[in-house]
Amino acid sequence: MNVIQTLYNSPLTLLTDFYQITSAYVLWKAGKHQTRAAYHMFYRNQPFKGGYAVAAGLQYAVDWIRGAYFQHKDLVFLSEQKGYDGKPLFEEAFLSWLEDFKFKADVDAVPEGTVVFPFEPLVRVQGTIVENLLIETFLLNAINFQTLIATKAARVCDAAGGAPVLEMGLRRAQGIDGAIAGTRAAMIGGVHGTSNVFASQLFSVPTRGTHPHGFVMAFESESEAFQTFADAMPGNAVFLVDTYDTIQGVKHAIEVALTMKGRGQKAGGIRLDSGDLVYLSIAARELLDAAALQDMKVYATNDLDERTIQSLRQQGARIDVYGVGTKLITAYDNPALGGVYKLGALFEDGSWKPRIKVSEQSIKTTIPGVLQIARFTGKDGKILGDMMFDETMALTGAITDHSMIDPGDSTKQRSFRDADKVDFLLEPVLRGGEIACVQPTLNQIQERTREQLSHVHPGILRFDNPHLYPVGLEPRLHERRIKMMLDARGHA
Repeated sequence: MNVIQTLYNSPLTLLTDFYQITSAYVLWKAGKHQTRAAYHMFYRNQPFKGGYAVAAGLQYAVDWIRGAYFQHKDLVFLSEQKGYDGKPLFEEAFLSWLEDFKFKADVDAVPEGTVVFPFEPLVRVQGTIVENLLIETFLLNAINFQTLIATKAARVCDAAGGAPVLEMGLRRAQGIDGAIAGTRAAMIGGVHGTSNVFASQLFSVPTRGTHPHGFVMAFESESEAFQTFADAMPGNAVFLVDTYDTIQGVKHAIEVALTMKGRGQKAGGIRLDSGDLVYLSIAARELLDAAALQDMKVYATNDLDERTIQSLRQQGARIDVYGVGTKLITAYDNPALGGVYKLGALFEDGSWKPRIKVSEQSIKTTIPGVLQIARFTGKDGKILGDMMFDETMALTGAITDHSMIDPGDSTKQRSFRDADKVDFLLEPVLRGGEIACVQPTLNQIQERTREQLSHVHPGILRFDNPHLYPVGLEPRLHERRIKMMLDARGHA
Protein backbone atom coordinates (compact mmCIF):
# COMPACT_ATOMS: atom_id res chain seq x y z
CA MET A 1 0.00 0.00 0.00
CA ASN A 2 1.27 3.47 -0.91
CA VAL A 3 0.20 5.55 2.10
CA ILE A 4 0.75 8.89 0.35
CA GLN A 5 -1.44 7.98 -2.63
CA THR A 6 -4.06 6.46 -0.34
CA LEU A 7 -4.28 9.62 1.75
CA TYR A 8 -4.12 12.22 -0.99
CA ASN A 9 -4.84 10.44 -4.29
CA SER A 10 -2.26 12.74 -5.82
CA PRO A 11 1.52 13.07 -5.89
CA LEU A 12 2.95 15.62 -3.45
CA THR A 13 5.88 16.59 -5.64
CA LEU A 14 5.55 20.28 -4.77
CA LEU A 15 5.58 19.52 -1.05
CA THR A 16 9.11 20.86 -0.96
CA ASP A 17 10.99 24.04 -0.13
CA PHE A 18 11.19 26.56 -2.94
CA TYR A 19 14.98 26.72 -2.91
CA GLN A 20 15.11 23.02 -3.85
CA ILE A 21 13.45 23.88 -7.16
CA THR A 22 15.38 27.11 -7.78
CA SER A 23 18.66 25.29 -7.10
CA ALA A 24 17.60 22.48 -9.43
CA TYR A 25 16.90 25.07 -12.14
CA VAL A 26 20.32 26.70 -11.75
CA LEU A 27 22.07 23.32 -11.97
CA TRP A 28 19.99 22.44 -15.05
CA LYS A 29 20.88 25.72 -16.69
CA ALA A 30 24.57 25.18 -15.86
CA GLY A 31 24.46 21.68 -17.36
CA LYS A 32 25.29 20.02 -14.02
CA HIS A 33 21.88 18.52 -13.32
CA GLN A 34 22.95 15.00 -14.32
CA THR A 35 25.98 14.97 -12.01
CA ARG A 36 25.60 12.06 -9.60
CA ALA A 37 25.74 12.84 -5.92
CA ALA A 38 25.65 10.94 -2.64
CA TYR A 39 23.68 12.58 0.16
CA HIS A 40 23.11 11.40 3.72
CA MET A 41 20.28 12.14 6.15
CA PHE A 42 21.32 12.17 9.84
CA TYR A 43 20.59 14.01 13.08
CA ARG A 44 23.01 15.67 15.49
CA ASN A 45 21.45 15.58 18.96
CA GLN A 46 19.58 12.87 20.81
CA PRO A 47 15.92 13.71 21.36
CA PHE A 48 14.52 14.01 24.90
CA LYS A 49 18.08 14.17 26.30
CA GLY A 50 18.10 10.41 25.91
CA GLY A 51 20.64 7.87 24.77
CA TYR A 52 19.13 6.61 21.50
CA ALA A 53 16.50 7.11 18.80
CA VAL A 54 14.30 4.70 16.85
CA ALA A 55 14.40 5.15 13.06
CA ALA A 56 10.97 5.60 11.48
CA GLY A 57 9.27 7.28 8.54
CA LEU A 58 11.14 5.56 5.72
CA GLN A 59 8.01 4.04 4.18
CA TYR A 60 6.44 7.48 3.78
CA ALA A 61 9.60 8.72 2.03
CA VAL A 62 9.71 5.70 -0.28
CA ASP A 63 6.03 6.13 -1.16
CA TRP A 64 6.63 9.79 -2.00
CA ILE A 65 9.68 9.06 -4.16
CA ARG A 66 7.95 6.33 -6.14
CA GLY A 67 4.81 8.36 -6.71
CA ALA A 68 6.33 11.76 -7.41
CA TYR A 69 6.00 13.43 -10.78
CA PHE A 70 5.18 16.94 -11.93
CA GLN A 71 1.55 17.32 -12.94
CA HIS A 72 0.42 19.86 -15.51
CA LYS A 73 -1.01 22.08 -12.76
CA ASP A 74 2.36 21.96 -10.96
CA LEU A 75 4.17 23.17 -14.06
CA VAL A 76 1.60 25.91 -14.63
CA PHE A 77 2.10 27.06 -11.06
CA LEU A 78 5.89 27.13 -11.47
CA SER A 79 5.59 29.00 -14.76
CA GLU A 80 3.73 31.74 -12.92
CA GLN A 81 6.48 32.34 -10.36
CA LYS A 82 8.19 35.70 -10.82
CA GLY A 83 11.53 37.06 -9.67
CA TYR A 84 12.25 40.42 -8.06
CA ASP A 85 12.38 41.89 -11.56
CA GLY A 86 8.84 40.74 -12.31
CA LYS A 87 10.01 38.23 -14.94
CA PRO A 88 9.32 34.46 -14.91
CA LEU A 89 11.86 32.55 -12.82
CA PHE A 90 11.87 29.37 -14.89
CA GLU A 91 12.43 28.82 -18.60
CA GLU A 92 9.86 26.82 -20.54
CA ALA A 93 12.59 24.32 -21.50
CA PHE A 94 13.25 23.59 -17.81
CA LEU A 95 9.55 23.08 -17.14
CA SER A 96 9.38 20.73 -20.14
CA TRP A 97 12.29 18.80 -18.65
CA LEU A 98 10.48 18.57 -15.32
CA GLU A 99 7.40 17.22 -17.12
CA ASP A 100 9.38 14.09 -18.05
CA PHE A 101 11.21 13.89 -14.74
CA LYS A 102 11.12 10.63 -12.78
CA PHE A 103 13.13 9.60 -9.75
CA LYS A 104 15.62 6.86 -10.57
CA ALA A 105 17.91 7.20 -7.58
CA ASP A 106 19.41 4.43 -5.46
CA VAL A 107 18.35 4.61 -1.83
CA ASP A 108 19.94 2.73 1.05
CA ALA A 109 18.60 3.15 4.56
CA VAL A 110 18.59 1.87 8.10
CA PRO A 111 15.42 -0.23 8.40
CA GLU A 112 12.58 1.29 10.37
CA GLY A 113 12.61 0.15 13.97
CA THR A 114 16.42 0.23 14.18
CA VAL A 115 18.05 1.87 17.19
CA VAL A 116 20.21 4.74 15.87
CA PHE A 117 22.55 7.43 17.15
CA PRO A 118 23.74 10.95 16.22
CA PHE A 119 25.73 11.65 13.06
CA GLU A 120 25.31 8.22 11.50
CA PRO A 121 23.31 8.24 8.24
CA LEU A 122 19.76 6.96 8.47
CA VAL A 123 19.33 7.28 4.70
CA ARG A 124 21.82 7.47 1.83
CA VAL A 125 20.66 8.60 -1.61
CA GLN A 126 22.81 8.15 -4.72
CA GLY A 127 21.33 9.78 -7.77
CA THR A 128 21.60 12.92 -9.80
CA ILE A 129 22.14 16.06 -7.78
CA VAL A 130 18.72 17.32 -8.87
CA GLU A 131 17.06 14.12 -7.64
CA ASN A 132 18.75 14.64 -4.29
CA LEU A 133 17.59 18.24 -4.11
CA LEU A 134 13.98 17.39 -4.88
CA ILE A 135 13.92 14.49 -2.42
CA GLU A 136 15.43 16.43 0.48
CA THR A 137 12.50 18.25 2.04
CA PHE A 138 9.98 15.41 2.10
CA LEU A 139 12.62 12.91 3.24
CA LEU A 140 13.43 15.13 6.22
CA ASN A 141 9.78 15.86 6.91
CA ALA A 142 8.84 12.17 7.04
CA ILE A 143 11.82 10.78 8.91
CA ASN A 144 12.39 13.61 11.37
CA PHE A 145 8.83 13.53 12.68
CA GLN A 146 8.23 9.80 12.76
CA THR A 147 11.65 9.05 14.27
CA LEU A 148 10.88 11.58 17.00
CA ILE A 149 7.48 10.03 17.82
CA ALA A 150 8.72 6.43 17.58
CA THR A 151 11.50 7.30 20.03
CA LYS A 152 9.05 8.94 22.43
CA ALA A 153 6.77 5.92 22.22
CA ALA A 154 9.67 3.54 22.90
CA ARG A 155 10.55 5.54 26.02
CA VAL A 156 6.94 5.53 27.22
CA CYS A 157 6.63 1.78 26.66
CA ASP A 158 9.92 1.23 28.49
CA ALA A 159 8.61 3.24 31.44
CA ALA A 160 5.42 1.15 31.47
CA GLY A 161 7.51 -1.96 32.16
CA GLY A 162 5.60 -4.26 29.84
CA ALA A 163 2.11 -2.96 30.65
CA PRO A 164 0.12 -2.10 27.52
CA VAL A 165 0.32 1.49 26.30
CA LEU A 166 -2.44 2.99 24.13
CA GLU A 167 -1.89 6.00 21.83
CA MET A 168 -4.77 8.44 22.41
CA GLY A 169 -3.51 11.73 20.99
CA LEU A 170 -5.63 12.38 17.89
CA ARG A 171 -7.48 15.40 19.27
CA ARG A 172 -4.25 17.08 20.40
CA ALA A 173 -2.09 16.18 17.40
CA GLN A 174 -0.57 18.78 15.10
CA GLY A 175 -3.24 18.47 12.43
CA ILE A 176 -4.43 15.50 10.41
CA ASP A 177 -1.00 14.48 9.13
CA GLY A 178 0.56 14.74 12.57
CA ALA A 179 -2.15 12.46 13.93
CA ILE A 180 -1.90 9.80 11.22
CA ALA A 181 1.89 9.69 10.86
CA GLY A 182 2.18 10.04 14.63
CA THR A 183 0.00 7.00 15.24
CA ARG A 184 2.07 4.97 12.80
CA ALA A 185 5.30 6.04 14.48
CA ALA A 186 3.88 5.35 17.94
CA MET A 187 3.08 1.80 16.83
CA ILE A 188 6.67 1.42 15.63
CA GLY A 189 7.81 2.57 19.06
CA GLY A 190 5.78 -0.16 20.75
CA VAL A 191 2.27 1.02 21.67
CA HIS A 192 -0.41 -1.66 21.68
CA GLY A 193 -3.28 0.20 20.05
CA THR A 194 -4.76 3.58 19.19
CA SER A 195 -7.94 5.59 19.61
CA ASN A 196 -7.45 6.91 16.05
CA VAL A 197 -10.01 4.99 14.01
CA PHE A 198 -8.80 6.23 10.62
CA ALA A 199 -5.19 5.28 11.39
CA SER A 200 -6.39 1.91 12.67
CA GLN A 201 -8.13 1.27 9.37
CA LEU A 202 -5.21 2.56 7.30
CA PHE A 203 -2.46 0.64 9.09
CA SER A 204 -4.45 -2.39 10.33
CA VAL A 205 -3.67 -1.80 14.01
CA PRO A 206 -5.95 -2.34 17.03
CA THR A 207 -8.50 0.34 18.00
CA ARG A 208 -9.10 1.02 21.68
CA GLY A 209 -11.38 3.39 23.56
CA THR A 210 -13.83 3.77 26.45
CA HIS A 211 -16.35 6.63 26.71
CA PRO A 212 -16.15 10.35 27.59
CA HIS A 213 -17.37 12.28 30.61
CA GLY A 214 -20.10 13.78 28.44
CA PHE A 215 -21.59 10.32 27.97
CA VAL A 216 -21.90 9.86 31.73
CA MET A 217 -23.36 13.35 32.17
CA ALA A 218 -26.09 12.58 29.60
CA PHE A 219 -27.81 10.25 32.12
CA GLU A 220 -29.58 10.93 35.40
CA SER A 221 -26.98 8.95 37.32
CA GLU A 222 -23.52 7.51 36.87
CA SER A 223 -24.85 4.02 37.57
CA GLU A 224 -27.43 4.37 34.81
CA ALA A 225 -24.74 5.52 32.38
CA PHE A 226 -22.49 2.56 33.19
CA GLN A 227 -25.34 0.06 33.01
CA THR A 228 -26.55 1.43 29.67
CA PHE A 229 -23.06 1.22 28.23
CA ALA A 230 -22.60 -2.34 29.49
CA ASP A 231 -25.97 -3.42 28.09
CA ALA A 232 -25.11 -2.05 24.65
CA MET A 233 -21.41 -2.97 24.53
CA PRO A 234 -20.64 -5.77 26.98
CA GLY A 235 -17.49 -6.61 25.03
CA ASN A 236 -16.07 -3.09 25.47
CA ALA A 237 -17.13 -2.24 29.02
CA VAL A 238 -14.40 -0.04 30.50
CA PHE A 239 -15.96 2.63 32.70
CA LEU A 240 -14.64 6.18 33.16
CA VAL A 241 -15.12 6.68 36.90
CA ASP A 242 -14.05 10.25 37.72
CA THR A 243 -16.94 12.38 36.39
CA TYR A 244 -18.21 13.17 39.90
CA ASP A 245 -16.41 11.26 42.65
CA THR A 246 -13.80 8.69 41.69
CA ILE A 247 -14.14 6.22 44.55
CA GLN A 248 -17.91 6.33 44.30
CA GLY A 249 -17.52 5.87 40.53
CA VAL A 250 -15.45 2.73 41.12
CA LYS A 251 -18.20 1.37 43.35
CA HIS A 252 -20.82 2.07 40.68
CA ALA A 253 -18.64 0.31 38.11
CA ILE A 254 -18.34 -2.69 40.44
CA GLU A 255 -22.13 -2.91 40.80
CA VAL A 256 -22.54 -3.00 37.01
CA ALA A 257 -19.64 -5.44 36.62
CA LEU A 258 -21.21 -7.85 39.10
CA THR A 259 -24.50 -7.68 37.23
CA MET A 260 -22.61 -8.49 34.04
CA LYS A 261 -20.81 -11.34 35.79
CA GLY A 262 -24.16 -12.82 36.77
CA ARG A 263 -25.11 -12.83 33.07
CA GLY A 264 -21.90 -14.59 32.08
CA GLN A 265 -20.30 -11.36 30.81
CA LYS A 266 -17.04 -9.76 31.87
CA ALA A 267 -16.37 -6.06 32.33
CA GLY A 268 -13.01 -4.93 30.99
CA GLY A 269 -12.06 -2.39 33.63
CA ILE A 270 -12.22 1.16 34.89
CA ARG A 271 -10.43 4.31 33.70
CA LEU A 272 -8.91 6.97 35.94
CA ASP A 273 -8.44 10.35 34.29
CA SER A 274 -7.70 12.78 37.12
CA GLY A 275 -6.51 13.14 40.68
CA ASP A 276 -3.84 11.24 42.57
CA LEU A 277 -3.38 8.26 40.28
CA VAL A 278 -1.24 6.39 42.80
CA TYR A 279 -3.76 6.62 45.64
CA LEU A 280 -6.79 6.13 43.41
CA SER A 281 -5.38 3.15 41.52
CA ILE A 282 -4.45 1.38 44.74
CA ALA A 283 -7.87 2.08 46.24
CA ALA A 284 -9.63 0.98 43.06
CA ARG A 285 -7.62 -2.23 42.89
CA GLU A 286 -8.51 -3.09 46.47
CA LEU A 287 -12.21 -2.50 45.82
CA LEU A 288 -12.15 -4.56 42.62
CA ASP A 289 -10.28 -7.45 44.25
CA ALA A 290 -12.59 -7.42 47.27
CA ALA A 291 -15.51 -7.82 44.85
CA ALA A 292 -13.79 -10.83 43.24
CA LEU A 293 -13.24 -8.81 40.06
CA GLN A 294 -9.52 -9.45 39.75
CA ASP A 295 -9.81 -9.64 35.96
CA MET A 296 -10.94 -6.05 35.65
CA LYS A 297 -8.06 -3.79 34.69
CA VAL A 298 -7.24 -0.31 35.90
CA TYR A 299 -6.65 2.08 33.00
CA ALA A 300 -5.00 5.47 33.56
CA THR A 301 -4.91 8.59 31.41
CA ASN A 302 -4.34 12.33 32.16
CA ASP A 303 -1.31 13.90 30.42
CA LEU A 304 0.96 10.93 30.95
CA ASP A 305 4.50 10.60 29.60
CA GLU A 306 7.47 8.36 30.33
CA ARG A 307 8.58 10.26 33.42
CA THR A 308 5.10 10.40 34.94
CA ILE A 309 4.61 6.69 34.30
CA GLN A 310 8.01 5.91 35.78
CA SER A 311 7.11 7.91 38.89
CA LEU A 312 3.72 6.22 39.21
CA ARG A 313 5.29 2.79 39.11
CA GLN A 314 8.00 3.76 41.59
CA GLN A 315 5.29 4.92 43.99
CA GLY A 316 3.47 1.61 43.75
CA ALA A 317 0.53 2.58 41.53
CA ARG A 318 -1.71 -0.34 40.55
CA ILE A 319 -2.22 0.55 36.91
CA ASP A 320 -2.59 -2.13 34.24
CA VAL A 321 -2.93 -0.05 31.05
CA TYR A 322 -1.66 3.45 30.24
CA GLY A 323 -3.37 5.77 27.76
CA VAL A 324 -0.92 8.38 26.51
CA GLY A 325 -2.06 11.27 24.34
CA THR A 326 -0.78 14.84 24.07
CA LYS A 327 2.75 14.32 25.32
CA LEU A 328 3.33 11.39 22.97
CA ILE A 329 1.71 12.52 19.72
CA THR A 330 3.25 16.02 19.93
CA ALA A 331 6.63 14.98 21.39
CA TYR A 332 5.69 17.57 23.99
CA ASP A 333 9.11 18.19 25.55
CA ASN A 334 11.16 18.01 22.31
CA PRO A 335 9.12 19.26 19.34
CA ALA A 336 11.63 18.52 16.55
CA LEU A 337 14.39 16.01 15.83
CA GLY A 338 16.51 18.40 13.78
CA GLY A 339 17.73 15.92 11.21
CA VAL A 340 19.64 17.27 8.21
CA TYR A 341 20.50 16.12 4.68
CA LYS A 342 24.01 16.81 3.43
CA LEU A 343 26.14 16.16 0.37
CA GLY A 344 28.85 13.56 0.99
CA ALA A 345 30.36 13.02 -2.47
CA LEU A 346 30.08 13.82 -6.17
CA PHE A 347 30.78 11.35 -8.97
CA GLU A 348 33.29 13.09 -11.26
CA ASP A 349 35.83 11.81 -13.78
CA GLY A 350 34.85 8.21 -13.17
CA SER A 351 35.04 8.09 -9.38
CA TRP A 352 33.44 9.41 -6.23
CA LYS A 353 35.01 12.62 -4.90
CA PRO A 354 34.26 13.37 -1.24
CA ARG A 355 32.82 16.73 -0.24
CA ILE A 356 32.79 18.37 3.17
CA LYS A 357 30.91 21.23 4.79
CA VAL A 358 32.84 23.04 7.51
CA SER A 359 31.36 25.45 10.01
CA GLU A 360 32.19 27.78 12.86
CA GLN A 361 30.26 25.22 14.93
CA SER A 362 32.17 21.95 14.98
CA ILE A 363 28.94 19.98 15.36
CA LYS A 364 27.90 21.17 11.87
CA THR A 365 31.03 19.92 10.08
CA THR A 366 29.97 16.97 7.94
CA ILE A 367 31.56 13.58 7.34
CA PRO A 368 32.71 13.28 3.70
CA GLY A 369 32.29 10.22 1.49
CA VAL A 370 29.79 7.53 0.55
CA LEU A 371 29.09 6.30 4.04
CA GLN A 372 28.11 2.97 5.54
CA ILE A 373 27.77 1.91 9.19
CA ALA A 374 29.25 -1.22 10.76
CA ARG A 375 27.55 -2.19 14.03
CA PHE A 376 29.47 -4.47 16.37
CA THR A 377 27.75 -6.84 18.79
CA GLY A 378 29.37 -8.65 21.70
CA LYS A 379 29.07 -12.25 22.80
CA ASP A 380 26.37 -11.24 25.31
CA GLY A 381 24.21 -9.93 22.47
CA LYS A 382 24.60 -6.28 23.46
CA ILE A 383 25.67 -3.79 20.79
CA LEU A 384 29.17 -2.41 21.40
CA GLY A 385 29.50 0.50 18.98
CA ASP A 386 28.99 1.79 15.44
CA MET A 387 31.81 2.62 13.02
CA MET A 388 31.21 4.74 9.93
CA PHE A 389 33.36 4.09 6.88
CA ASP A 390 33.46 5.12 3.24
CA GLU A 391 32.34 2.31 0.95
CA THR A 392 34.59 3.62 -1.81
CA MET A 393 37.69 3.09 0.36
CA ALA A 394 38.45 -0.63 0.26
CA LEU A 395 38.85 -2.07 3.75
CA THR A 396 41.84 -4.38 4.21
CA GLY A 397 41.45 -7.39 6.46
CA ALA A 398 38.47 -8.13 8.67
CA ILE A 399 36.20 -5.26 9.62
CA THR A 400 36.86 -6.05 13.27
CA ASP A 401 40.56 -5.28 12.73
CA HIS A 402 39.72 -1.61 12.25
CA SER A 403 39.61 0.59 15.34
CA MET A 404 37.35 3.62 15.26
CA ILE A 405 38.06 7.20 16.28
CA ASP A 406 35.65 9.54 18.02
CA PRO A 407 34.96 12.39 15.54
CA GLY A 408 34.85 14.91 18.38
CA ASP A 409 37.96 13.73 20.23
CA SER A 410 40.70 11.94 18.28
CA THR A 411 42.32 10.73 21.52
CA LYS A 412 39.32 8.44 22.07
CA GLN A 413 39.66 5.26 20.05
CA ARG A 414 38.03 1.87 20.30
CA SER A 415 38.79 -1.60 18.99
CA PHE A 416 36.19 -4.28 18.28
CA ARG A 417 38.39 -7.33 17.93
CA ASP A 418 36.33 -9.03 20.62
CA ALA A 419 33.07 -8.48 18.72
CA ASP A 420 31.02 -11.58 18.01
CA LYS A 421 28.97 -10.13 15.14
CA VAL A 422 29.04 -7.28 12.62
CA ASP A 423 26.01 -5.85 10.82
CA PHE A 424 26.00 -3.22 8.07
CA LEU A 425 23.07 -0.97 8.83
CA LEU A 426 22.36 0.74 5.51
CA GLU A 427 20.41 -1.73 3.38
CA PRO A 428 19.16 -1.42 -0.23
CA VAL A 429 15.68 0.10 -0.46
CA LEU A 430 15.44 1.45 -4.03
CA ARG A 431 17.53 0.73 -7.10
CA GLY A 432 16.89 2.96 -10.08
CA GLY A 433 13.83 4.23 -8.26
CA GLU A 434 12.30 0.76 -7.97
CA ILE A 435 11.75 -1.30 -4.82
CA ALA A 436 14.81 -3.44 -4.03
CA CYS A 437 13.71 -5.08 -0.77
CA VAL A 438 10.83 -6.81 0.91
CA GLN A 439 8.75 -4.15 2.61
CA PRO A 440 7.93 -5.15 6.20
CA THR A 441 4.51 -4.82 7.82
CA LEU A 442 3.97 -2.38 10.66
CA ASN A 443 3.80 -5.29 13.10
CA GLN A 444 7.16 -6.56 11.84
CA ILE A 445 8.69 -3.10 12.26
CA GLN A 446 7.32 -2.91 15.80
CA GLU A 447 8.84 -6.31 16.57
CA ARG A 448 12.17 -5.08 15.18
CA THR A 449 12.08 -2.14 17.58
CA ARG A 450 11.45 -4.48 20.48
CA GLU A 451 14.26 -6.80 19.39
CA GLN A 452 16.67 -3.94 18.79
CA LEU A 453 16.08 -2.39 22.21
CA SER A 454 16.77 -5.76 23.85
CA HIS A 455 20.34 -5.53 22.52
CA VAL A 456 20.99 -2.07 23.98
CA HIS A 457 22.84 -1.75 27.29
CA PRO A 458 20.44 -0.59 30.07
CA GLY A 459 22.66 2.41 30.75
CA ILE A 460 21.90 3.78 27.29
CA LEU A 461 18.15 3.35 27.85
CA ARG A 462 17.92 5.26 31.12
CA PHE A 463 16.15 8.61 31.06
CA ASP A 464 18.61 10.64 33.14
CA ASN A 465 22.27 10.99 32.16
CA PRO A 466 22.27 7.99 29.81
CA HIS A 467 25.49 6.27 28.90
CA LEU A 468 26.99 7.59 25.64
CA TYR A 469 26.93 4.89 22.99
CA PRO A 470 30.20 4.81 20.98
CA VAL A 471 29.93 6.07 17.38
CA GLY A 472 33.13 6.74 15.48
CA LEU A 473 34.98 6.88 12.19
CA GLU A 474 37.22 4.33 10.51
CA PRO A 475 40.78 5.76 10.87
CA ARG A 476 41.33 6.60 7.19
CA LEU A 477 37.97 8.33 7.01
CA HIS A 478 38.88 10.31 10.11
CA GLU A 479 42.25 11.32 8.66
CA ARG A 480 40.68 12.38 5.37
CA ARG A 481 38.06 14.43 7.19
CA ILE A 482 40.70 16.29 9.20
CA LYS A 483 42.75 16.99 6.07
CA MET A 484 39.70 18.24 4.18
CA MET A 485 38.77 20.49 7.09
CA LEU A 486 42.24 22.00 7.11
CA ASP A 487 42.26 22.40 3.33
CA ALA A 488 38.89 24.11 3.44
CA ARG A 489 40.18 26.57 5.99
CA GLY A 490 43.36 27.24 4.03
CA HIS A 491 45.75 25.54 6.48
CA ALA A 492 47.06 22.74 4.24
